Amino acid sequence: MMLLQSPSRFLLQILTDQVQNIEKGVDLDFHSVEFDDVRYHIQVSTKSPQFVLLSMSLPTPPPETVFFDGLPLGAIEAVKAAFGQLVQIHDPPKDGFNLTMKFNLSKLPPEEDQQHALLVKIASVREVVLGAPLRLILKHLSSRTVAPDVDQLVALVHRPKESFFLVPQADKVTVVFPMRFKDPIDTVLATSFLQEFVEARRTAGLNYAPSCLWSPTPPSELQAASAQELSANAGFVTFVISPRHVEGKKLDRTVWNLSTFHAYVSYHVKCSEGFMHTRMRRRVESLILVKFPPNPVRIGLQLLSKLFFTSGPRACTKQ
Repeated sequence: MMLLQSPSRFLLQILTDQVQNIEKGVDLDFHSVEFDDVRYHIQVSTKSPQFVLLSMSLPTPPPETVFFDGLPLGAIEAVKAAFGQLVQIHDPPKDGFNLTMKFNLSKLPPEEDQQHALLVKIASVREVVLGAPLRLILKHLSSRTVAPDVDQLVALVHRPKESFFLVPQADKVTVVFPMRFKDPIDTVLATSFLQEFVEARRTAGLNYAPSCLWSPTPPSELQAASAQELSANAGFVTFVISPRHVEGKKLDRTVWNLSTFHAYVSYHVKCSEGFMHTRMRRRVESLILVKFPPNPVRIGLQLLSKLFFTSGPRACTKQ
């Protein structure tokens, strides 16, 4: 199964081209939309080609999710920690966006490897901003503590007007996803996929992966949530994250995989649907061939016509 990549290919391509052609001074003004309604607006002026203005719009949060000045908890601190002197945050942001940042490409290190690593980090700004509250809670888990001023049940936005839930404890963090799909076929496929997903976790090679459960009804951890928050037509998926899952470099991977879990499931549901449609079309074609077998005379005429038009008249008359 394919995992979604953290860096935006659109942003990374624009940034890489700008660094390589910074002396040409070309005006840029691009918009991009990614999955889960994350939007970007990137601008570069010929007067200051070393500066890149990047605005970011996040999914509309549901009522149970708390935003601070239009951003998730700890987003500003996470941006400053990730990009340091490269970034300047504009307050207020551009109209229609949650965050506007100004990156100074002249402050990138001269070494190619380090330069590319920072560009990849900038292109992963989605993970930095949307994953900030999740990262904060999981960082405390790695030291077996609970983040201060955090509720017993935390709701984090991951799709427009949809959230997933965290129950932070000192020795574990329970993550619950209400799975919702608009299309009834997607709902059936997703339900089957998630049940198989849970079964796959029980294989011997995945002993150290987070424990995973699926249930058609809300788990006990969501007793404090309202009925509207618990509406899910494809059940609920629960992960139990322990300190060993967030040690060192595992933290970044865990934050990204949890933040994009619904998108991961949606991607594979659509792939499965496309695969089944292809199989059905092939089956129908084979049944048509059985019912209406090809005419040998017609096939012979088709081959002669093909030979004539590909090799010319001489190919048919040559002795």
